[in-house]
Amino acid sequence: AGLRRNIQWARRIQKKCSLVWSSIRRLQVSIGGFMMGKEISTELGQITIADEVIAAIAGMAATECYGLVGMASRTFTDGIAELLGMDNIARGVEVDVQGDNATIDLYIIVEYGTRITEVANNVMDKVKYILETTTGLNVPEVNVTVHGVRVGAGGKERQK
Repeated sequence: AGLRRNIQWARRIQKKCSLVWSSIRRLQVSIGGFMMGKEISTELGQITIADEVIAAIAGMAATECYGLVGMASRTFTDGIAELLGMDNIARGVEVDVQGDNATIDLYIIVEYGTRITEVANNVMDKVKYILETTTGLNVPEVNVTVHGVRVGAGGKERQK
């Protein structure tokens, strides 16, 4: 009798935990959390591309553009733009997925001497093209914020 009661108690807890977890997932999706991204249904099952993956793809595409030194942190603390390494490439990207549309916000550091508007336009075009071809998302908007200018590789960073 005691074992049966413990099993029933464990099943009730498992069911409650499952309900709590599904509520958390719905809440994260509704407030733009990282949990969900693009969901694709196929005859074999469900494919979910997380927002972090979309952000990483966007960050990698951006860093391939001429004139871009790297991604900057999304937060602009104490007037210093932090240049992020390749392992933190997604931290300089914000993703907002609404159905089949994704709005991308990029925070970048450009190389001194390059035309900032040209670099930004190239980044916008490349990120839009790569995301649309690799994920199947429609990317109506790619916003670029330039957080800093850096003199060549290894030079000192300067702020506008």
